[in-house]
Amino acid sequence: MHRAKLLLFVAVICVIPPFGLAAEPRVELLWPAGAPGAVGDEEADRPTLTIYAAPEEKANGAGILICPGGGYGGLAVDHEGLQIAEWMNSLGVTAGVLRYRLAPRYHHPAPMDDVQRAMRLMRAKAEEWQVDPARIGIIGFSAGGHLASTAATHFDDGAAKARDPIDSVSCRPDFAILCYPVITMELPTTHAGSRRNLLGESPDAALVALMSNDQQVTAETPPTFLLHTTEDTAVLPENSLLFYAALRKAGVPSELHIYEKGPHGVGLGRKFPGVGTWPETCEAWLRDREMLPKKEQ
Repeated sequence: MHRAKLLLFVAVICVIPPFGLAAEPRVELLWPAGAPGAVGDEEADRPTLTIYAAPEEKANGAGILICPGGGYGGLAVDHEGLQIAEWMNSLGVTAGVLRYRLAPRYHHPAPMDDVQRAMRLMRAKAEEWQVDPARIGIIGFSAGGHLASTAATHFDDGAAKARDPIDSVSCRPDFAILCYPVITMELPTTHAGSRRNLLGESPDAALVALMSNDQQVTAETPPTFLLHTTEDTAVLPENSLLFYAALRKAGVPSELHIYEKGPHGVGLGRKFPGVGTWPETCEAWLRDREMLPKKEQ
């Protein structure tokens, strides 16, 4: 290939956005006037929601809030954030990646405040963002899975007389996808780092129970898809088992997949046979739940 044409070809490739992602995502401050309990005015004090709109030719009105993991001390915003948004966009789903507040600067209830606010924001902006307010779910990974399960168990309908109209809408997800999630805060099953970063060194027993989300499941918890691996030694698969058992007891529609092979933090699992099939399995579950349109025969 002629050198000039080759350079042009390379340049074009470099500016094409990843498959399924909007070229220019929208970044929204959760609280433009300042987050509740903020200890400063730095980037770490300003939680955000980055919206990746589904491509017009694929958009079907579904929306999802993405909670990357990181032990409540960091955020895996690539393989548990951006890549998940790309996958969801390919399914016609508008995705919002949440940057929530983290330790050591913040502890509970700041992350819960952030995820509840993000869910309210997506629902309040549903018409503007062309999302169906009755088809907005949540997905979380590891500690982000704990945060997603928090959203699925600690929610309300909004305050009807709130000064901020965003606070007047529900923060309940319509479905939840929990990927190798931290669920319990009880020792020894919990992930010790996530517990310490969220609740502190010596949390009160009542707070531990409150944030052990398997203990907070009710019949109003949204339908939930869970995945884990037997080989996960960072976040034990017993976390998913606890939540699934609670969902079954409460009569909540749910589906659990525990794969034999695969380490913690597999993301979409593209490098791991077996567990790498979970995105397709989850897509089928979403279509069966009518959160996504049925595929044409």
